[in-house]
Amino acid sequence: MKKILLLSDTHSHIDDTILKYVNQADEVWHAGDIGDLVVTDTIKKIKPLRAVYGNIDDAKARLEFPLNNRFSCENVSVWITHIGGYPGKYNPNIKEEMAQNPPKIFICGHSHILKVMFDKKNNLLHMNPGAAGKSGFHKVRTMLRFVIDDDKIKDLEIIEIGEK
Repeated sequence: MKKILLLSDTHSHIDDTILKYVNQADEVWHAGDIGDLVVTDTIKKIKPLRAVYGNIDDAKARLEFPLNNRFSCENVSVWITHIGGYPGKYNPNIKEEMAQNPPKIFICGHSHILKVMFDKKNNLLHMNPGAAGKSGFHKVRTMLRFVIDDDKIKDLEIIEIGEK
């Protein structure tokens, strides 16, 4: 069983509230637009981190993190990318692979809009944690946390960090 904290779009921002939830997780997943690598370096000192780079991330972030991160956690296949779209409107760059080899969880960021929905066509759970940072049009900073237990995804929670 693993407790996962999922965040995205920090845009160089990390604070004690985010770190409180990092400390409660077994793993932290970041769906891109990290900004300053101080964010991921700080998280990595506390918990294991899986991340991807986003469109605002520089060459250093792109050297450290991939565009697409596919892995298994417990017995759940996961795909994280920054600009992925959502069911019915997936990014054209991933549409074919999504149809041929869908994960059980598909995670993206970029929109700053928290969205969790089941994709019936591809039989997967789509997650976008919204934005944990202070840059962008969103009004409330958000993250997600959930548990992966063998092949089950459960105890999903929306975390509202507060207004930016």
